[in-house]
Amino acid sequence: MHALNKNRPLRRIVLASAATVSGMVLLLALKPHTAPTLATASTKSPAASSSSAPGSASGTRTATGDTVQTRWGPVQVRVTVADGRLTDVTAVSYPQDNPRDQEINSYALPQLRREALAAQSAQIDTVSGATYTSDGYRQSLQSALDSAGL
Repeated sequence: MHALNKNRPLRRIVLASAATVSGMVLLLALKPHTAPTLATASTKSPAASSSSAPGSASGTRTATGDTVQTRWGPVQVRVTVADGRLTDVTAVSYPQDNPRDQEINSYALPQLRREALAAQSAQIDTVSGATYTSDGYRQSLQSALDSAGL
């Protein structure tokens, strides 16, 4: 005999309720992903940082973009360009006034950095859940790239 027999509506109600409760328990038991910590300092080797002096033979330049005011706070980006290639992007300022800002930017900024380095331009995708930060990052990045001559 089938468990959801139409002759026994009470059994169907009990099974549907049990399935709903089980689904809700499983849904509420999910833990959000732990976001990686955000390193704001760039990771350069000592040799690379010594070659970043202005007018050096390697052609390494550093430029800081405009500060872009977003709904949640200012966003500013610094870029390093070596031999006509974007080699580093660092978020100088970004919203971090509350735990939610910190959580959002801890996963958004590394993604934006990776995309900028891969694209070698400010033509990067918006990070879902960090639209305002992504827009400000993109604008400041374009300003910095313009200043660096890239």
